[in-house]
Amino acid sequence: MSRFRYLTSGESHGQVLTCTIDGLPSNMSLTVQDIDRDLARRQKGYGRGGRMKIETDRAQILSGVRKGRTLGSPLTLVIENKDWENWKDVMSPGPLSVARRDMPADKSRTVTRPRPGHADLAGALKYGHRDLRNVLERSSARETAARVAAGAVAKTFLSAFDITIMSYVREIGGAGLKASELAMDSMSFKSLQSKFKKAELSEVRCPDEKAEAKIIRKIKGAMNKGDTLGGIFEVVAFGIPVGLGSYSQWDRKLEAKLAYGIMGIQAIKGVEIGLGFEMARKPGSEVMDEIYYRKDLAQRAPSSGGFYRKTNNAGGIEGGMSNGAPIVLRAAMKPIPTLRSPLASVDIDTKKKFKAAYERSDACAVPAASIIGEAVTAITLADSFLEKFGGDSMEEITRNYRGYLEQIQNF
Repeated sequence: MSRFRYLTSGESHGQVLTCTIDGLPSNMSLTVQDIDRDLARRQKGYGRGGRMKIETDRAQILSGVRKGRTLGSPLTLVIENKDWENWKDVMSPGPLSVARRDMPADKSRTVTRPRPGHADLAGALKYGHRDLRNVLERSSARETAARVAAGAVAKTFLSAFDITIMSYVREIGGAGLKASELAMDSMSFKSLQSKFKKAELSEVRCPDEKAEAKIIRKIKGAMNKGDTLGGIFEVVAFGIPVGLGSYSQWDRKLEAKLAYGIMGIQAIKGVEIGLGFEMARKPGSEVMDEIYYRKDLAQRAPSSGGFYRKTNNAGGIEGGMSNGAPIVLRAAMKPIPTLRSPLASVDIDTKKKFKAAYERSDACAVPAASIIGEAVTAITLADSFLEKFGGDSMEEITRNYRGYLEQIQNF
């Protein structure tokens, strides 16, 4: 069972999104500002749609925190949907009034034309819905705002142990950084941190100005055609100690848990860790990360006990466990299926051919997806960290962690 457990609820145009987190230790410092920072980052990015002009996401903490410190009890977060005012009649949880039951049904916002690439048709068939809005409201990526909030809490927890998680966009629509650029080999934390700071200033979260310009031209072209674009983002976690995850059971392997979390993000179709698929194209002598040791590093980098590697083709994970190197993963996001130039579909009521329904959407959301990728990576790592060093309070977890680092240093 997960130590860091969370559950989200709410519809895209419902009143609120909620997130309940269980498993947080007591005495962890937490404020809404810690959460709101990442909520704001999720809403940025060139190619976002009109919804981002309406929403300014802010979190409310309803339980689990008192005077800026967690209590060790479940944490409840709420994010208001400002667009609710325009949808409260359509999305009202209450039944139709008696007076309205005799009136013709309002079909203006009923959706009967499933969009190719969305959950619409499969969800309607599975749950027996005749109005596809009952599917698209929950399958919408709007839900990820609640996941980003949970991830911000996980990041706050991990930061107490000097663990940092960052992301950037590698490419969109085939334009962007070459595979050799921003490679992890022999790059220091300080050097990479500089790259990620540049990504934060970029409209498309790409740290290279020339690549950024190419990406923006690609997105503009897609917008002019009523089309959408996908892309690839990378997430890197620094300061991870050796030994998170396990080789003993398939479902405790760290890369399996990370891939599971990343694949749970809407529109993600592929994940690779470290060199990933490229590793399959090369001989073993070229891709294994050779192991070295320096006694002085045991003090300077206690999370790996003086052992180190000059390359990081494994992406910080070997045999299902973190090996002390930065964890590196990439995810491929498909183009958003909602198109202003809609594709062919079939009306579920009449069975006639139609063009699929259009719901207000983004032309590209890869920059936002990278922030969501950070969030689910943080949640997975926080869960694995608590599994390894679990306790009921921050003080207890810190003692357990320090004891483990001492054990590694003296190995």
